Amino acid sequence: MGIIVEFNPDLALRNILEFKSGNRKNEECMPESIEVGKIYDFLKKDQRNYYLHGEIPLLETKGGGVLSEPLASIIILEATHFVENNQIYTKGKYKVIKIISKDQVYFNGFNLNTK
Repeated sequence: MGIIVEFNPDLALRNILEFKSGNRKNEECMPESIEVGKIYDFLKKDQRNYYLHGEIPLLETKGGGVLSEPLASIIILEATHFVENNQIYTKGKYKVIKIISKDQVYFNGFNLNTK
């Protein structure tokens, strides 16, 4: 038996309506509004590894790999794995660096378009 670990090049959170309807915890969802410079908590099911040496996209997910375009550029400040009720989770903190407007190209792979 191996160790199951997922490597994520982005942070994908659910719509805040999932929290409001009682389906998800607040930290599993996008904040109602995101602000540059503000630090937010996140929570993801399973053991996940994130890039910690620079900016990554913040996306909204509907599950099953259905992802939005990048909504913001963030830096993961910390990520911790833990077990609760026999389920592995990853929790942490991220800081918003830039809000990405619709139709703006900011990420090109790991290259940033800072113009």
